[in-house]
Amino acid sequence: MAGYDYDLFVIGGGSGGVRAARVAAALGKRVAVAEEYRFGGTCVIRGCVPKKLYVYASQFPEHFADAAGYGWTVPEASFDWQKLVANKDKEIARLEAIYKRNVEGSGGETFHSRAVLVDRHSVYLVAEDRTVSADQILIATGGRPAAHPALSGHEHCIFSNEAFDLKELPKAIMIEGGGYVAVEFANIFHGLGVDTRLVYRGQEILGRFDMDLRRSLHETMEKKGIRILCPAVSEWVRKNPEGRLDVLLSGGQTLTVDQVMLAIGRIPNTENMGLEGVGVELGKTGAIVVDQYSRTNIDNIWAIGDVTHRVQLTPVAIHEAMCFIETAFKDNPTAPDHDTIPTAVFSQPEIGTVGLSEDDAIKRYPDVEIYRASFRTMRHTLSGRDEKMLMKLVVDGSTRKVLGAHILGPDAGEMAQLLGIPLKAGLTKDDFDRTMAVHPTAAEELVTMYKPTYRVKNGERV
Repeated sequence: MAGYDYDLFVIGGGSGGVRAARVAAALGKRVAVAEEYRFGGTCVIRGCVPKKLYVYASQFPEHFADAAGYGWTVPEASFDWQKLVANKDKEIARLEAIYKRNVEGSGGETFHSRAVLVDRHSVYLVAEDRTVSADQILIATGGRPAAHPALSGHEHCIFSNEAFDLKELPKAIMIEGGGYVAVEFANIFHGLGVDTRLVYRGQEILGRFDMDLRRSLHETMEKKGIRILCPAVSEWVRKNPEGRLDVLLSGGQTLTVDQVMLAIGRIPNTENMGLEGVGVELGKTGAIVVDQYSRTNIDNIWAIGDVTHRVQLTPVAIHEAMCFIETAFKDNPTAPDHDTIPTAVFSQPEIGTVGLSEDDAIKRYPDVEIYRASFRTMRHTLSGRDEKMLMKLVVDGSTRKVLGAHILGPDAGEMAQLLGIPLKAGLTKDDFDRTMAVHPTAAEELVTMYKPTYRVKNGERV
């Protein structure tokens, strides 16, 4: 290692790359990180963090309306989009500085530069016009929204990146897609008073989630006033004489909106990095191919996070970073555990989920018990809001192991994080039943559903 400038060179200053750099530097390794844009990556700069801030902003109209049932008289409210964007920018700048400072505080170096692989141990820093060497190289460059060049008029469309910084709030928007990003932004824009249409090619939004959650959220969103059109895709987008956008959908319907946002997936950032020249194997989507320990086909080059296109979630990238440290620097080969990952969709209402959906469980287990409860939460009894909460447990009928837990309603994301612990531990429905309820809470339903709503044996509901 002494013959190299660094023991570890990290390309990408997002959550995964920064975590790996910090921990390696704290171990006494000579570490550097190159980030060509802003430290913090997708999550901090143009993803989870600003998204959640905008979710909070968009929830206030319902809070104001609900207050009346509790005796509050709230004067007519007004919203300032530019102020929200400016305050978001201040918070993001603060977090960005922290990410950079954490690397440097641990003893690592940071470079604001694009980094290109020259060979298996050399990295060219474009902004500094020099090449450095490293014993180990970690690629953590993340991903970006997938473009849609085949769509006529795609140049008129925006992506989630631009949605955070629009000069003005549109009066009407069409969002194409049905995953996390599309659904969350549909709720955000609707909550901020924008006429919102969600267009999705599938039969139902949020593929791979439990179908009960998907259908219930769809129904609730439409009750709020969000128009959901599926299955449908856009055929073309054209700017009309008024400066607005006309969109032709596959069913023949034409929409006229101020913005069209594409949220049709994400692709890895692997272009123009020298990967092919060095011989790093890439998959069909451009993702870096890695083994179970996040090592590429070149034994001193590794990759973690969205650039590997495994599980595209920030905590997963951080977990993979910690496993990389164990494997590369602690002589303790550790494979990332991608099983039973809690996740949340910050729709309105929220979704929180961990483990198998009902459909997936039925495919794997001959006897499945479903515990399901749908009810109006206490917070809505006085507000009068007609919105149901859904809770569901999927249980192996033979071993009683809880295979999945799914929630739609307030604070569902918080519950999913806590439910991740007992499901990861492999606890049973009997363990849930032995747990005392906290009353009055919505979450107590998780430990008071004693009788199965129904069972599915060998694929047949009984």
